[in-house]
Amino acid sequence: MQYRTLGRTGVQVSTLALGAMNFGAIGRTTQDEATAIVDAALAGGVNFVDTADMYSAGESEKMVGKAIAGRREDLVLATKATMPMGDDRNHQGASRRWLVTALDNSLRRLGVDHVDLYQIHRWDPKTSDEETLSALTDLQRAGKIRYFGSSTFPAYRVVQAQWAAREARLSRYVTEQPSYSILQRGIETHVLPVTEEYGLGVLVWSPLASGWLSGAVREGREITTNRAKSRPQRFDLTIPANRARMEAVERLAKVADEAGLTLIQLALGFVTAHPAVTSAIIGPRTPVHLESQLAAADTVLPADVLDAIDEIVAPGVDLAPDEKMDTPPSLLDASLRRR
Repeated sequence: MQYRTLGRTGVQVSTLALGAMNFGAIGRTTQDEATAIVDAALAGGVNFVDTADMYSAGESEKMVGKAIAGRREDLVLATKATMPMGDDRNHQGASRRWLVTALDNSLRRLGVDHVDLYQIHRWDPKTSDEETLSALTDLQRAGKIRYFGSSTFPAYRVVQAQWAAREARLSRYVTEQPSYSILQRGIETHVLPVTEEYGLGVLVWSPLASGWLSGAVREGREITTNRAKSRPQRFDLTIPANRARMEAVERLAKVADEAGLTLIQLALGFVTAHPAVTSAIIGPRTPVHLESQLAAADTVLPADVLDAIDEIVAPGVDLAPDEKMDTPPSLLDASLRRR
């Protein structure tokens, strides 16, 4: 396992981080399986665990808490908030009112008195940066969080938040958690240059592109992955974007074979090769999945392999632009772009 400094915090984290989204109902992962995954991840050198309050409506945090019991100080623990937690209209977002409550709920589920990194899961356009940063700064001073970061923020919002923190003399976001993979390279255009400019740690999610780069999705085979069952439209080959992804996967598989690598090793080695990236978040659903992903822990791709990848998917290109989650709200809601 390799380790890198998380932004400018001085904290050392593994280049592969364990994501717990699949713990619980979403991935149908049991507590025993979750504990086995955490055990194996820590044994393999992983020291960073990432979850969120909304993963299986809090079940993931509870399972993580049980799995790490007795070894809290052995790992860097992160969670997230802002996504809806129930039907109450105020049980979501990035207001002080909700974040204070949401964090206490997360700490209770995790069974800890603090988290190392608390992340704003999505930018909340209804709440000012100053409101959110002020609340996070107070929670930090209270000792409930060590650092805080953003997740899936558009580049201009990352910049705005940095300036808001400076102007209001508040603590700032020290990390960003964007989606990034060989098939979704759009953040190379705007987000990664900004994170480098401000010295943010970058924790990328979906490095296997929702399973497209797991090796289980290949031409001529029935697609039976868990994600394909829950979101079949993302794997419908009659859709041009999906057709383009399948063609890219077949070409990438050849590159991996010629380099003596699995497709997973190629995919994870690619994202961790970018100088702006700190860690790639892997989200295994079973211990077997984890084993295949930990095999990429020491993968370093040579220049000729990275060049071959660039020939297949050009830098800065998203093969499935409709799946981007940092799109400005005005592009999704017509009322926001009309007087």
